[in-house]
Order: sequence, then structure tokens, then C-alpha cells
Amino acid sequence: MAEQYVGIDLHRRRLVVVRMTGEGQVLETVRIDNDPVALSLELAKAGPDPEVVLEATYGWYWAADLLQACGATVHLAHPLGVKMFGYQRVKTDARDSTNLAELLRMGRLPEAWLAPPQVRELRELVRYRAKLVALRSGLKAQVHAVLAKQGVRVPMSDLFGVAGSRLLEQLRLERAYALRVASLRRLLAAYDQEIAMLGREVGQALAGDVGYLAIQAIPGVGPVLAAIFVAEIGDVDRFASAPRLCSWAGLTPRHRESDTTVRRGPSPNRAPGWCAGPRSRPPSGYPEQASRPPTSTASPTGAARASAASRPPASCSRWSTTACATARYAAWPRRPRRRGERLGRSPARARVCHDPRIAAWSPA
Repeated sequence: MAEQYVGIDLHRRRLVVVRMTGEGQVLETVRIDNDPVALSLELAKAGPDPEVVLEATYGWYWAADLLQACGATVHLAHPLGVKMFGYQRVKTDARDSTNLAELLRMGRLPEAWLAPPQVRELRELVRYRAKLVALRSGLKAQVHAVLAKQGVRVPMSDLFGVAGSRLLEQLRLERAYALRVASLRRLLAAYDQEIAMLGREVGQALAGDVGYLAIQAIPGVGPVLAAIFVAEIGDVDRFASAPRLCSWAGLTPRHRESDTTVRRGPSPNRAPGWCAGPRSRPPSGYPEQASRPPTSTASPTGAARASAASRPPASCSRWSTTACATARYAAWPRRPRRRGERLGRSPARARVCHDPRIAAWSPA
């Protein structure tokens, strides 16, 4: 049997399976319930070792594990890479499955990393702990809000430490507020217990992990943050270089270039928010259209800006990569932001014509 490509559009209750030949001919389109047995029977029709693609959408874990157990080579389509499907005039589940199989057949599939089961289990623990910590912070904020309503001044920095707990026990609040504070304190105790349990589970899962121990040598990285890095990054060898890793983590600026216009700004963060640092953004006063020379070079400031704009960093072409864009940001002189001015945009410069023949024109 010739090699077949299988596209799967997975949903909460049902999925659509499309089988396609190596020449692009659709053999069959089937809609079935989300049942492991039914999916296994449909996959068997594709022969041994088929190429299967499904999108990384809600609840894809079980389907990917089942397909791999059946001998298929599984590819995970990145949701952002196949976002163009949503702009089609006619969009159906069968057409989405066909498009996925077609992209895989042509070798143009925007593919995401398929994390192995052990990495996904570690992520489950780490992300659940982060969720509980966020919920616990919300409960603590509620306690502070109740005390503020009653005009209670909190003299200590940690209301939930030893001194703070003593203060809460000695307070004499009105009945409704006292009941709410007591209930919140019981919930906080339960959250503390669950968070501590998850911390122990994560520590046991990473016991002896070389990367987990090595990353804690970085100043400011402790056991909790190291576990987040290890779980979210997974196999670091999947990144070809350090800049690729930084780009995935949202630490590099956005760079969009068209003709004489270059727009730069904060990077759209693709990694989970708790595993990346602050989003990269251009320095204060950096114009969005950076490739255009300043409107005037009569003043020393204008001459300095023109020189900086015309002198790219070493080893950078005008078709800037992410690393080159970062270097250009660092080389651009800073200036104080004006009142009401948006970050990265100068109101006077934003309206300047980009035609090189009238580059000296300036708005009235």
C-alpha cells in the first residue's frame, strides 16, 4: 500500500478524519465520536506507519498518544501557523482536515513540538501549582480588602505571617466581615496544603535531573522557577540556537519590514507568561518607522540620529534578523517621552512622508 497522509480535526465530542494519497487525492472523509477504538479502526485503513497530523487544540493529548501507540508518525500543527483557515469563505471540519493533510503532504506544515508524556505530566504539575498560587493571591487580596472596609491599618509587610496572623485573631470585626475573613483564612490553609504537596511532587519528579540542578546556579533562579523552566522548555536541543530560545520565550522585539517602512515593538509572547521575562520593547522614544532618516539634521541631535540610523551594527544586513533588530535598538539614542506620547512613536515623525524624493518635507 502506498504511503498515506491523514489529517484529523479534533473537537470536544467528535473528530473528522481525512485520508489522502501521496498525489493529493482524497480517499475518504469520516466523522466519528471521540472514541479510542473508533479512531484506531480508522487509522488502520491508512496502512502501516502513516503520516498523521492534528492541530494542538483542546484535549489533543489522548489522540496523539493513541496514534503513536498505533505506529503512526504524528505531527502537531501549530494553531498560529494554521490560523489562515479561519479566513476562508467556506470553512468546515472536513475542509480543515483536508488542509492539514495537504500541508503535511507538501512539507509546508507549521509544526509544533510534540512533548513526550513525561514532560506533559511535569507541565501539568507545574501549571496546576501556578494556578493555585494565583488563586491564593486572590484570596489574600480579599482579606486586605475586608480590612480596608473596616478601617483596619496593617502595620506589617506580611499579613499572613506570624505577626499578621496574631493581628487577624485579635481583630473584632462586624459579624459579616468577621465571617468572611474566617472563611478566607480556612481556604488559604487548604491552598497552602495543596501547594506544598505539589511542590513535593515536582521535587521528586525532578530529583537527579541535571538541567534542573544546573539552572539553579543562575542568580535569582530557585527550585520553583527552575522547575518551570525545565517543564516548559522540555528538550532544549529542539532550539537550534540561544536566539531561537529567546524568541520562543518572548524576549526578542517584533520586527516587521516592508519597503522603506520598518515597524518594531514588543514581541508577542508565545511562551506561557510565567516562564518568560518582561516582554521586549523598544527604548523610550524609539520611532516605529526607524528606517526613515530624521526630518532634519540641522541640529546636533538630528545629526546624531541620522548617523545612528545610517550605521547598522556590525554583521547586520538591512534585512534585519531578530538579533540585528535588538542591536539596532541598543544603538538608538534615547530621549525623554513627551506628555501623552505613545511608547515607540513620535507624533511629529509618524506623519512624515516616506518618499525619498521629499525626505526633507516636514509637517506644518
